Amino acid sequence: MSSRRDFFRKSLLGAAAITVPGALTNHVFATGSVNREVFKPIPLSCLSYSFHGLVSEGMMDIFGYFETCRFRYGLDAADLWNGMITNTEDDFINKVYRALQERALVVPNIAVDGGHILTLGDENPAQHRAIQDRYLQIAKRLGVGFLRFDAGPYMSNGRKETDGWTNQEFDFLVKRYKELAQFAYDNGFRTGAENHWGPERCWSNMEKLIKAVDHPGFGICVHFGGWMGTPEENDAADKACVKYICHTHFPWDICESPKLIEKMNLLRDNGYKGYYSAEHHSAQNEYNLTGAQLSKIKAVITNWNNGGTGELIPPRKS
Repeated sequence: MSSRRDFFRKSLLGAAAITVPGALTNHVFATGSVNREVFKPIPLSCLSYSFHGLVSEGMMDIFGYFETCRFRYGLDAADLWNGMITNTEDDFINKVYRALQERALVVPNIAVDGGHILTLGDENPAQHRAIQDRYLQIAKRLGVGFLRFDAGPYMSNGRKETDGWTNQEFDFLVKRYKELAQFAYDNGFRTGAENHWGPERCWSNMEKLIKAVDHPGFGICVHFGGWMGTPEENDAADKACVKYICHTHFPWDICESPKLIEKMNLLRDNGYKGYYSAEHHSAQNEYNLTGAQLSKIKAVITNWNNGGTGELIPPRKS
């Protein structure tokens, strides 16, 4: 008399004999004949700053971030914050490049903190310039789409963001951004500022900068909700700047509001071809909360790909 264990073993063997050849045959047919153009891309990413809490606790490094992008979230892109690039020497950058290749990840953006153009006080201009020059080479090596350098400077002595730049500062800023943009353009990427901090958070200042630099290698990263002013002034700035946007960051509050669909539709309707990137800030529960933001952004893109206009919950068909 056969036991339940024997019966179970024989059942598994029989199932394997039946299913494996078919599965292999289907796999052969699929890899040879699938039309990949049928599948629309999901240009989705998350800035690695989203995990700065884990980084500060020693629980994530850049390679763990790559694993997270590819295998936890199923992304094809790694949006880098330079706080995770702990070594800029060639040996380490080559390891980063190899890790990206092994996981089939592209880099749509590197956000470089600490490399702003204008400096004040005890900041070392030569050191900042060296950081900028080094990240130009890193961006070239990694095939980056956009490289962000803040304009600066930090506000001090009662100076306000709305005051803008002095004439001397502005002339230097334009000259340096032109140099950076030319290198970027010659090497297949773009560089520029972000509405991150300082005078660049005011659209009137950023617009003046964009028009003065006037270079095809120059653009901006927009952190939605990051402009100075009221929500209405933020909306007006987003509409005015959309044609200059090379990369985007969507924070938690935007992802949790109807503004997400509005902003994403604004980008798409104006020909934006870049990645839609989540950025989380709380340093708490980062895997899950960043994942929640990614899911919201992905839902909009998926709705687009299915012929919709971005509704997270499309109306039911009668």
